Amino acid sequence: MTSRVPEERRRRRPTRSGVLLSEDLIVQTALRLIGEHGPEALSVRRLGAALGCDPTALYRYFHDTDDLVLAIADRIIGDAMEGFAPGDDWVASLREMALRVRAGYLAHPRAAALAAHRVTRRRSEIRAVEMGVGLLLSAGFETGAAVRLYLAFIDTVLSHAATDAAFLALPRQQREADHRAWREVYQNLDPGTYPALTAVRRELPGMADSSFEEAVELLLEALAARAARNARTKTGAANRSGPVSG
Repeated sequence: MTSRVPEERRRRRPTRSGVLLSEDLIVQTALRLIGEHGPEALSVRRLGAALGCDPTALYRYFHDTDDLVLAIADRIIGDAMEGFAPGDDWVASLREMALRVRAGYLAHPRAAALAAHRVTRRRSEIRAVEMGVGLLLSAGFETGAAVRLYLAFIDTVLSHAATDAAFLALPRQQREADHRAWREVYQNLDPGTYPALTAVRRELPGMADSSFEEAVELLLEALAARAARNARTKTGAANRSGPVSG
């Protein structure tokens, strides 16, 4: 599903400047405006000016700005998942999905805050959910568990990816100040008050790095362990219910 706006209203139309207006072009332009000026740039007036069209023309393609936000969120997912096909190794495939999601958000850090918590109900998101749930079903999880575990997986991925994107969206001076804090402030704490932090003082500069990949690995290890435990349980149950030799 790409839009609830009727197809006849979404056909490509030329703007005053001669550009063919389309849903794809509007989303692309919205992403550029957000990247340059932040989420507050997402207005019909500014989009119309950037596209060289009457702002009301945008309503031929989107009901309102929230409808456009959902299309933007789905575009980020679609770009991130382009060319991805799950393989036989479900753990490796989920890992690649996670890394792709993060890369997609880092490519549009200012738009990530608008996108990470939304349900787009569009084609790219639906395809991603289909692949993720399918991978967990292939791992042997029952249907209810596959849905719950996919939700835990994707919420963890989205939350960490959005955090990394939000940091990247900060002004350079603020990012540098946060990094310096681990090298300076945390290196000079009172050992009597903060014995644990003093003990790991040399390692603390690493806190400036993203924990995304380690968090994903922890989650994947837990999923793999649970899948293995389920397999052992099913094998044991099958053995107990098998034919008894005389």
